[in-house]
Amino acid sequence: MNTAMQLLPLILLIFIMYFLLIRPQKKREKATNQMRNTLQVGDEIITIGGVCGKIVKVKDESLIIQVGAEKIKFEIMRWAVSKVINGDTNTSTKKEKTSAAESTPEETPKKVIPKKLFKKSAAPVEENVVEATVEAPEEIVIEIPEEDITILEKNTEEKS
Repeated sequence: MNTAMQLLPLILLIFIMYFLLIRPQKKREKATNQMRNTLQVGDEIITIGGVCGKIVKVKDESLIIQVGAEKIKFEIMRWAVSKVINGDTNTSTKKEKTSAAESTPEETPKKVIPKKLFKKSAAPVEENVVEATVEAPEEIVIEIPEEDITILEKNTEEKS
């Protein structure tokens, strides 16, 4: 009985560690794997290296993404995807959201346009063209004392 009471704090500590550390990590890992398995063409993603791109083609273990203004395509592995910027990762939640929106009709708030942007007619803007003449800068003359010139001539003779 005495040894059981001594082991109780150790068992309690292991039990707490499981619920505070191990279980949440497994949940995150499961959600990440689900996100990576539900990637589709057209999803915008961020890789673990920080590269942002759009999925062009999906293969078994790899993806081909399109990156940048020049639309460069390259292949990455599925495990290299950090997160999806747009697109729903869980299709069941998308269905639930649409069914909830259909069952409870709500008015969407109207967008307020500032008065400055709402002007119908604006006065024409006159452009004044100013012609400027560019003057050539004066030549800069650097005077070198004759003593320095002789030293430079001696140094060049020694090198050759």
